[in-house]
Amino acid sequence: MKNYIAVDIGASSGRAVLSYIENKKIHTKEINRFANGFVKRNQKNVWDVDYLFEEILISLNKAKKLGVDSCYLSIDTWGVDYVLLNKEGVRIQEAISYRDSRTNETMPKVFNAISKNVIYEKTGIQFLKFNTLYQLYEEATELKEQTSTILLIPDYLNYLLTGVAKSEITNLSTTQLLKVYGKSLDKELTDLINIQIDAFPDVVEPGAYLGELKANLIENYDLPNTYVYTTASHDTASAVLGSVGECNKSWAFISSGTWSLIGKELNNPIINNQSLEHGYSNERGYGDTYRFLKNIIGMWIIQSVRKDWKENYTFPEMVEEAKKNADFKVFIDFNDDRFINPQSMVQEIQNYCMETNQPVPKTIGEITQTVYLNLAIIYAISIEALNEITNSNIEVINIVGGGSNNGYLNELTARYTNCDVIVGPDEATIFGNLVATMIATNQFKNIEEARKIIAKSNLITRFNKSKYTEEIQKDIDIFKEVTQYAYRT
Repeated sequence: MKNYIAVDIGASSGRAVLSYIENKKIHTKEINRFANGFVKRNQKNVWDVDYLFEEILISLNKAKKLGVDSCYLSIDTWGVDYVLLNKEGVRIQEAISYRDSRTNETMPKVFNAISKNVIYEKTGIQFLKFNTLYQLYEEATELKEQTSTILLIPDYLNYLLTGVAKSEITNLSTTQLLKVYGKSLDKELTDLINIQIDAFPDVVEPGAYLGELKANLIENYDLPNTYVYTTASHDTASAVLGSVGECNKSWAFISSGTWSLIGKELNNPIINNQSLEHGYSNERGYGDTYRFLKNIIGMWIIQSVRKDWKENYTFPEMVEEAKKNADFKVFIDFNDDRFINPQSMVQEIQNYCMETNQPVPKTIGEITQTVYLNLAIIYAISIEALNEITNSNIEVINIVGGGSNNGYLNELTARYTNCDVIVGPDEATIFGNLVATMIATNQFKNIEEARKIIAKSNLITRFNKSKYTEEIQKDIDIFKEVTQYAYRT
C-alpha cells in the first residue's frame, strides 16, 4: 500500500493529511494542523515561511511515528507571493504578503508603460493589485540585483525539502507574467519590472517528480523516506481538480475559502473584451486545462467580523444569528478594495452603509446576514456573466472548500443564482492535491477516473434551486444600483 501526504497551506491555517487507497476509496487522516497568518516586520506584512517549513517537517515526523516508513509528498498554497534567492540559493528577504499595502498605487504606474489590454492579451489574467507583476515592480532595486532565483511559496518549500528548484505552472500562472499559451514568461513584462526571465526556474506540470528529501533532514528529524512531487500547487487549482461536477450538465465551481473563486474548467482560454471587462482569469489547471474564473472576496469577510466582534461567537452561531435576521437587507460591494484589510471589518461595513444611506447593521445577526446575502448576490452576478462569456447555460454549481460547510450560504446561493448547488467534497483541495500525485504514481489512469473515486469517497449534498421570484431579481437590481457595481478588472 502506497502512502501519500498532502500539505495544504492557506492564508489562515495549514494541515497535513495522510492518505491511502483501499477498496476503491481514498482514505484520509489529518496528522497535523497549524495556524498561519501574516505578521508585521519592519513595517511590512510578511509570511513566516521558516515556520511553515518546520511544520511540514513536524508533519512528516508524525507520519513516521504512525508507522509510515515511505511516502509521497505534495504541497499546495495560495498564489502570487514569492521569495528571492541569491546565487548561493539563500533567501535574501522575508516573503511579503499580498495583503501588504506596497502595491496599492502600482497598477497605474505599470499601465503607463504597458496598457491593461495588452497585458491581458499576453497573460489572460485578472487584474488584482497584489499580482506578482505589481509586487516585483515595487521590489527594491538592490534586492532584484542580488536575485538569482524567484520561487513562489510552494516551489520554495519544495526547494527546501529537495534542493530542486522548479516553477509549477498552476501557481506560476497567477503571477500575471506567464504567457497565456505555452510555458514561457513574457519578456516585455519581465523587462518592465527589471527581472531576468530565467530567474524563474524551468516550468513543470502538476505531478512532476522533484526528488527525495535531503539526507540531513531525514537524519535530523527522523522522517520517512519521502518522494516529493509537484501537485496543482495553487490551492484553487487543487480545489478544482478535486471537484466532482455533474455529468451531462453544464456546471461551474465555487472554491469557497478566504477568497471565493468562481468559474468553469475549460480546454482553451477566453480572452476578449467581455472577459476583460468582467474581470475573469485564465489560470492554468491540471492536464492543460484552464481555470476560467473570477477571484472575489469570500470567507475573509466573516472571519474578520468574528475577529472584530467583542463577544465570542462560533461560526455556526453566527449563521444561526443571520437566519434570525433573514429579512434584514442592505447591499454592499465586498469586492471594493476597502474590504481587503481594514482596521475593523465591522466598522467598515457600517461606514459603507452610512455612506450609501442604508440602514446600519448593528447586531451580530444583522452583520452576518449582510455578509451572506451580498456574497450570494455577487455569486449570482458572476454566474450571469460566466454564462454570457462562455456561451453556457450553467445548471449546477459545485461548491467546495471550507466555506461549503455553510448551509445557509449554500441555500442563498441556490436561490439567487437559480442553479442547483452540489456541495462537496469540503476537502476538495486536499483531494485534488492527492490525486495529481496519485495519477503520477499510477494509482489512477486519468482525472476522470480519479473524480469518480473522489465522489465515492465523500458525502456530496445537494441544494435544489427554488422558484426564482421577482423579489430575488429586485434584490439583485437594488444591489447593482446602490453599489454602482462595476466588474473588477
